[in-house]
Amino acid sequence: MKEQGPVISTNKLDLIGLRNLKAAYWNLPVSALYQHAVARHEGEIAADGPLVVKTGIHTGRSASDKFTVRDAITDKTVWWDNNKAMTPEQFASLAEAFLAYAQGKELFVQDLFGGADKDHRVKVRVVTELAWHSLFIRNLLIRPETAALAEFLPEFTIIDFPGFEADPRRHGTASGTVIALDFTRRLVLIGGTSYAGEMKKSVFTILNFLLPEKRVMPMHCSANVGADGKSAIFFGLSGTGKTTLSADASRTLIGDDEHGWSENGVFNFEGGCYAKMIRLSPEAEPEIYATTKRFGTVLENVVMDPVTRRLDLDDATLAENSRGAYPIDFIPNASETGYAGQPKNVIMLTADAFGVLPPIAKLTPSQAMYHFLSGFTAKVAGTEKGLGKEPQPTFSTCFGAPFMPRHPSVYGNLLRDLIAEHKVDCWLVNTGWTGGAFGVGSRMPIKATRALLNAALDGSLAKVEMRRDANFGFLVPVSVQGVDAKILNPRDTWADKAAYDAQAAKLVQMFVKNFEKFEAHVTPEVRAAAPGRAVAAE
Repeated sequence: MKEQGPVISTNKLDLIGLRNLKAAYWNLPVSALYQHAVARHEGEIAADGPLVVKTGIHTGRSASDKFTVRDAITDKTVWWDNNKAMTPEQFASLAEAFLAYAQGKELFVQDLFGGADKDHRVKVRVVTELAWHSLFIRNLLIRPETAALAEFLPEFTIIDFPGFEADPRRHGTASGTVIALDFTRRLVLIGGTSYAGEMKKSVFTILNFLLPEKRVMPMHCSANVGADGKSAIFFGLSGTGKTTLSADASRTLIGDDEHGWSENGVFNFEGGCYAKMIRLSPEAEPEIYATTKRFGTVLENVVMDPVTRRLDLDDATLAENSRGAYPIDFIPNASETGYAGQPKNVIMLTADAFGVLPPIAKLTPSQAMYHFLSGFTAKVAGTEKGLGKEPQPTFSTCFGAPFMPRHPSVYGNLLRDLIAEHKVDCWLVNTGWTGGAFGVGSRMPIKATRALLNAALDGSLAKVEMRRDANFGFLVPVSVQGVDAKILNPRDTWADKAAYDAQAAKLVQMFVKNFEKFEAHVTPEVRAAAPGRAVAAE
């Protein structure tokens, strides 16, 4: 077998049974991976340098194809209501099929870290069939110093073969696509999908399982830090502004998607960013937009003119979920270390397409846990197949249910304890609609959102006059310098006040109904923080 690369680990691929390969390319740098990707017709180079690739039918995660092996380690610890089980025998058969598929192929290997905190990071080896997947994960995870690669011994291994198809009868899968995780064998198998995000989310899932036992909070969030050393955490589902709002030129970016909160402070799980590209604006998101013109950025499903090789970020022909993967140092004010001190503010982002929630609200610790466990946002037509004209509520607990192996109460209780321990201010920020629901109202002005966030982060917002929201019970600023006072009270922005009241009552009931499954797992204080109850208690 041919082995090439700047540093080849002494701990070889035969540790997991990968043998009889045509070649293994170890820890290749960006330029070499470009060369392989283009030569193998995996992608094309755009006019300004990024590598443009297509992921085929899978332009997002395949949640229904994700499995965890149920065995002695996971049987009593994994939240099986939310995670699909696979037997050890089925996984063993799947692994055997993966190893057989690999024989005679060229594979690409990257040895990387998940986690910037040296006390809590995990060593991950990622073996891919595609060169551009190797570049993607090299961008997204943390690259060890060269000296550490020679003896790199992985704690987990991810094997990603898009050309492999699982057999549902033999392997217990739902289709030919599979993302299977075995915590005993410390192995992840990804097959039948070219969507590269499955690799990074597998690392997130691993850390979500391991870290709570160490009293470290894993979070689906972005984070940044001010000149005063106080960090801020931004929770939010896709489309709520998590990446955009954390990329603030006046603050240092820690990371845009996945973090841990430990006794040492806040730390990035990753070494890169995975940003949405569709309709990206150079005015509203200049730092992210600039990455689309950089050599080293991987652009998934972004439309490119075949002649001029110019990009059209407004064209959703290939996918609404077009993405860009780039090293975090492509953002000018990114942290060099990937970690910062204890947070002063926690922001929970939601894109309320019902037009009910205010642009910002201050939460008590109990309300923060309630909204964290709820994980509310709303999807609108055009973002996913099958969505109708009306907004669709989405409740993804802990703002990341697909990646949570343990019960949500584990993460919710840990968050509540850390908020209390470090005296953190908590805010709910609505980046969705104002003046009416989707189709009637308009999107919340990003300038207003940024002004409100800046006031929250510099501490001034906590000192302004507040009113108690009539539906949700949290505190809302009455006026903030530089922000139209009318926008702070969503009811005032609706032409039809009765229609607002009806919509608000409807959303309150959605929250209450969704939270029923958590009632038995939370304290009376958190139950009392529910919409309606919090108001009635006044």
